[in-house]
Amino acid sequence: MSVTDPLTSKHSSASGAVQVSEAVKPRSLELDAILEAIALDARERRERGKRELPFNAIEQIKKSRLGAFRLPADQGGSGATLKELFSFLIRLAEADPDAAHALRYHYYQVEQFLAEPDSAERESWLKRVANGDLIGNSFAERTSRDVGIYNFETALTPDGEGFRLNGKKYFCTGTLFADWVAVLATNVEGQTVSIFIPANRGGVIIRDDWDGIGQQLTGSGTTEFDHVYVNADEVKLANEQHTRLKSFLQIYLQALIAGILRNIASDAGDLLKSRKRTFTFAAASRPEEDPQLLQIAGELASTAFAAEAIVLAVADTLDEATAQAHEGSVPSEWVHKAALESAQAKVVIDQLALKAATDLFDVGGASATRQSAGFDRHWRNIRTLASHNPVPYKARTVGDYVVNGNELPISGAYF
Repeated sequence: MSVTDPLTSKHSSASGAVQVSEAVKPRSLELDAILEAIALDARERRERGKRELPFNAIEQIKKSRLGAFRLPADQGGSGATLKELFSFLIRLAEADPDAAHALRYHYYQVEQFLAEPDSAERESWLKRVANGDLIGNSFAERTSRDVGIYNFETALTPDGEGFRLNGKKYFCTGTLFADWVAVLATNVEGQTVSIFIPANRGGVIIRDDWDGIGQQLTGSGTTEFDHVYVNADEVKLANEQHTRLKSFLQIYLQALIAGILRNIASDAGDLLKSRKRTFTFAAASRPEEDPQLLQIAGELASTAFAAEAIVLAVADTLDEATAQAHEGSVPSEWVHKAALESAQAKVVIDQLALKAATDLFDVGGASATRQSAGFDRHWRNIRTLASHNPVPYKARTVGDYVVNGNELPISGAYF
């Protein structure tokens, strides 16, 4: 069956060779235009005051094949380094943090494919990614088990030559927009299995029921599997330790926060320039000349700069770690280095960001608290992102390593 490329409307040949136009480059006017369009769409949706998901942004990302950012150019991608990917993600989060967050698992799974040894299956997946397909996840469950336990209530049971999948998953960020769903389940032997199926397959029910205080439009709802048929070749035993660079998922969240901080800094500048009056006891007659307010604006811009620099420093380490990989296995010392830096980044960035989201209001005064201004979204979004794997656990384990030499724990929820 031929596969339509959403950008060029061309088809893959019978041999499966991908025919695509030149991919969007990491630094290009085309990329700038895409990000500007996404930012405009996000602003217009906020101004309409309705709960509108970023379908336009996701469609633009698919058509531009930005999901293939990390693929080599000869495989239909942009050939971007991880540092270039995270630089792009920071800019995308500045434009629309919901759209950027929705791609988190997709980019992580692409890293897994890139790290795998050559195979027909790997080649097939890379072609799908090159054609613009996005991959979502269905992993988390609401159970009595502690977070990080690699065992699931979602069940895969035999049915003829295939299987049936039944269960319910939560916090499925981005899956609402995805073409494919990656699922973790337990088979009848009690083994954890990894399953990839089309998101529109019969029995797959994806709900937009995420009710968090922030990151509200990320499609992070519930995914249910009601007697979903699964082909035998869509199932394989899960390898929890594969590349073990789960720190990619951690620093991804900090990249989102760094993007939001850029937005906070620009909002502070716009707010200062738009104010028509000030207080009788202010240090200057014009808000944009008030040294105290200018100090706050400068601190916010500096915080955004620092957060971005930290994220990109960790991305450098991830680039080096992937360069050291052999057949998908990254040396343990590089796994730990990336995890340590990601944890340290989180401890610092989360605290700076939450303070910045509050300090923004000091630039504008009480009028900045109007709901129509929407400045509260920054704090709510940062607070939601920061709640993933709370800071105290990160800080404690970093301290234990610095003081006692005990390495950070190896856990899917940690790395």
